[in-house]
Amino acid sequence: MKALFDSVSIRTSRMTTKAYSTSFSLGILGLDKKYHDPIYAIYGFVRFADEIVDTFEGYPQKELLAKFWKDTYEAIEQKISLNPILNSFQQVVNAFEIDHDLIETFLKSMEMDLYEHEYDEEGYKNYILGSAEVVGLMCLKVFVDGDQKRYLELKKPAMQLGSAFQKINFLRDLHADYHSLGRTYFPGVDMGEFNEKTKAEIEADIEIDFMAGFEGIKQLPKGARFGVYIAYVYYYSLFNKIRKTHADIILNQRVRISNKRKYGLFLSSYVRHTINWI
Repeated sequence: MKALFDSVSIRTSRMTTKAYSTSFSLGILGLDKKYHDPIYAIYGFVRFADEIVDTFEGYPQKELLAKFWKDTYEAIEQKISLNPILNSFQQVVNAFEIDHDLIETFLKSMEMDLYEHEYDEEGYKNYILGSAEVVGLMCLKVFVDGDQKRYLELKKPAMQLGSAFQKINFLRDLHADYHSLGRTYFPGVDMGEFNEKTKAEIEADIEIDFMAGFEGIKQLPKGARFGVYIAYVYYYSLFNKIRKTHADIILNQRVRISNKRKYGLFLSSYVRHTINWI
């Protein structure tokens, strides 16, 4: 029976999520149980595509991404794939009617990482749209469970929250992106001259996205609100740590939140959620 293969597939997506992201895994635990498997499936898909362009150096990355791209649409059309990650993902796409434009935009942003190393303003916005904002919209499709009116109401703040998260990732990973991968995401920023003024300007932009994203969290369905709030709290904690860290340090080492701290944030977030502080 295919049900057994589907079960193995979602376990693969779940295992992938837990192996790659403690913070994302904690956020999923805060969601209503009915959302767990669909969000694991989305994360697994996104993670595998990201791995192709970020860590498969020395392998035919362009060809691997092209095959993954083709296999994704075949899985959606045929409603099955021997790749368990894609088999899980296609189920979510078909069940929640996730727009194929969101998938295409995401994959195009992954392709950008194969070629682009410095971004102008337009490229920067397109990359954030594809790598973060549309991923948030895929998740939002699951959270509203087919309610298109609510989806449209929450679309903009969901995109802004995804944007904030991605910009923080850019700051957190500045060292690896610049020194190891040769990438510069922030437009008009000379990494050789990266300083406190430039860092503060980026942080002010992130703060605007965070405020809008938080307003959207408060309007999410109850079963989704706490899980997304956990992700918000984790990223805001990381953001505050980055703000307190000098630009020279940001450029030369990765800022981290320890797993112990993440679990502490999870517990404190649960208390706030329980007493309706959000």
